[in-house]
Amino acid sequence: MDELAVIVEKPRADAAIGALRVEGIYDDSRSVYECGDETVAIPVTAPPEETPVQEVIEETGKRRVRTLGDHLQAAGWSEAELDRAPGSWAVLGTVILVDIGDSPRPAEVGQALLEMHGNADTVLARKGITGQHREPEVEVLAGVGDTETVHTEHGTTYAMDLREVMFSPGNKAERALMGAVTGPDEQVLDMFAGIGYFTLPMARAGAHVTAVERSSSTFSYLVENVVRNGVQDSVETYRADCRDVIAESSPEVRYDRIVMGHYDAHDYLDSALTVLESGGTLHMHEATPTELVPDRPQRRVEDAAEQAGRTVSSVEVRTVKGYSEGVSHVVADAVVR
Repeated sequence: MDELAVIVEKPRADAAIGALRVEGIYDDSRSVYECGDETVAIPVTAPPEETPVQEVIEETGKRRVRTLGDHLQAAGWSEAELDRAPGSWAVLGTVILVDIGDSPRPAEVGQALLEMHGNADTVLARKGITGQHREPEVEVLAGVGDTETVHTEHGTTYAMDLREVMFSPGNKAERALMGAVTGPDEQVLDMFAGIGYFTLPMARAGAHVTAVERSSSTFSYLVENVVRNGVQDSVETYRADCRDVIAESSPEVRYDRIVMGHYDAHDYLDSALTVLESGGTLHMHEATPTELVPDRPQRRVEDAAEQAGRTVSSVEVRTVKGYSEGVSHVVADAVVR
């Protein structure tokens, strides 16, 4: 016997699914699909007794494949192979970014991910980050191979080319936090702006941001993203070394908040402290052996402040994400007098 489905009007689809769930007969292993211009077919395991429907039909429903494991299993993967499949990935606009690890048959992983995410057209394997500008190394696993994309999160839009610039999905909460903690009319310095990771949320929150980025390819996306987000009047962009921008700024220039989103940010603390307003806040990022959290980043900020003749009135070290085995990406939030 073929499987069953019920026909209901499109406006009633959600309510009907809820009612069928209550009856215990909604078959969530199969997909709901359009059946005509004004109705949908909802899969069920038995004819409904309480839920009003137009009719009950017999159909050979295509089972919904919901997980990567389901897709790969359908492609013939063994249990041992499935154990080596990627456990996470990120969808950035039309591009899926995945750490492929030692997974077998990477091309099949890529194709499965495309089938799972219908709006994406390219799957990239992330191979690592190299160079002083933290340039990504990626490999096209499936799709058209277009590495340019536009990604939106928390209302902020980022255009980028993932073959040229780094974008860390794991920093999503940190990007949102910078927009939340930054007040209107604050004067902010983003010393390592990238494509606008932190600059854009802060500018959208009403701050005036001086955004500095040294890489020419990354800087072009920073400028584009400032325009895309409509914050041209709130952001000044500089393609330069942030230490040079600080050294050449007017003596009266002071910032209420300085974001140091680079793993070697501690090497730049002396420059940052020359332009941080008394009572201002530093956000210093670094990759720290987990066993040295919070002591090492806290000590680095306090030592730099002491050398500059200043004091740290408070410092809190937060873990953003894991960086590698035994190493954490942390941020030291410090208020300096």
